Amino acid sequence: MHFFQKYIPRRLDAVRDLSRIYVYNTLTRAVEPFETWTPGLVTMYVCGPTVYDVAHLGHARTYVAFDVIVRFLEYSGYVVKYVRNITDVGHLRETGEDRMLIGAERLRKHPMEVADKYMMEFFSDMDALGVRRPDIQPRASMHIPEIIEAVEKLLDKGYAYKVDGSVYFDVSKASDYGQLSKVKPEDLVKHRIDPDPRKRNPADFALWKEAPPGYPFSWRTPWGVGFPGWHIECSVMSMKYLGERIDIHGGGHDLIFPHHENEIAQSEALTGKKPFVRYWLHTGELTVGGRGMHKSYGNFVTIREALKQYSRDELRIFILSSHYRTPVDYGERMMEQAVENASKIRTLYENLSFLLETAPEKEGDREFVNRVTALKEEFMESMRQDFNTATALASLYEFVKTVNAYLEKHTPSRDDVIKVGAFLGDMCRVLGLLEEGGKTFGHETQLLKLLLDVRRELRRRGIYDLSDRIRAGLAEIGVVVEDAKEGERVRVVR
Repeated sequence: MHFFQKYIPRRLDAVRDLSRIYVYNTLTRAVEPFETWTPGLVTMYVCGPTVYDVAHLGHARTYVAFDVIVRFLEYSGYVVKYVRNITDVGHLRETGEDRMLIGAERLRKHPMEVADKYMMEFFSDMDALGVRRPDIQPRASMHIPEIIEAVEKLLDKGYAYKVDGSVYFDVSKASDYGQLSKVKPEDLVKHRIDPDPRKRNPADFALWKEAPPGYPFSWRTPWGVGFPGWHIECSVMSMKYLGERIDIHGGGHDLIFPHHENEIAQSEALTGKKPFVRYWLHTGELTVGGRGMHKSYGNFVTIREALKQYSRDELRIFILSSHYRTPVDYGERMMEQAVENASKIRTLYENLSFLLETAPEKEGDREFVNRVTALKEEFMESMRQDFNTATALASLYEFVKTVNAYLEKHTPSRDDVIKVGAFLGDMCRVLGLLEEGGKTFGHETQLLKLLLDVRRELRRRGIYDLSDRIRAGLAEIGVVVEDAKEGERVRVVR
């Protein structure tokens, strides 16, 4: 809860309207009114990381975006049940190697040790970015019995077939296969990494893979020893915790095909219910210096490296400065702008917190409050239009500019300070800003209040040399105190 929230009467805490949100659905390639299977409840599944290495800015781009989507849906009055999985087995590279084994070979550890190490580091990185933890974070390796049961069911229903110890999904049995990606049947083979010549159709994908002797990550099944395919894992975990049909399924744009396409095929085959997902949401790519991030390019940036140089709010503002569906390029110019904007937002919040201690009890300025109310509503309307954080931030910046201009010339009433602070707090709460540490509005505010009380008493007694020393000392640390007819005006400057 932000500092001003405790002062807000219930009537000011925003009347929610669940019918006014619109989202772009990758499935239909159209913006649609947002409605949920259960009124007032959002079930949401986002594909989590494969924990074989450290998390990078591409992860930050996706999970910050979905963090804000969850925050806004909750602000709008929805209850959100959010699941984000951990992939610790079955995610194969183009070479057919399991990514977890690659990490294990690199560190010379068992794959489960690698999974535990990087899973905990991922959690730490997300915490450092202010990404709230989902309600449930299931691990694929902990759901092997359910995965085996799902594969058996697909075999029984005729959607899958065995090849020795492997099991493949027969895409010819899914009449609308390709509905999400729009990939043409003749192009399917180009995207398959599994070259097994024994498949009925080269486009068929693995539900379960036979493991070679001595393979460190394998389980016994009725058809042999092996490990699950990547795609079936997410179908099983999402349906176990959210039900057979969910409202939102998200991830990076690179997951549209084949991962999410395969999820649809196998999930709808398992349940017989369509659609499996009501809205598919996908984030755009994060590039560095205009190129896709890759270690061979020398532009690979981990979250931890970025946080050594920039604050949580600066990185979040950078990520949110582009609409979640569009690409965003990490570079010096963009980060300089993010640093400047983060400073302006925090400075205003500090100013309002200081003003709360000194603002007079008087009649408010209705025209001023109406202007900032309209800007807050512009912010929320941008969020209702497919969670457009880019235009929402523009409204927030205009809000900051408008309030600062007013404070340059006026001393607001205490009631107006509370309202403006609450509006700013609402917008920052949606974006996940101003949450780091929380110390700014605690002891520092009380210390400033004490110094201002002492200064007033010194002025009352005519001891102006000491009162001026206090004012000069505050100015040196960026707190400007101006004496006016209506009393002091206190503001932070950078």
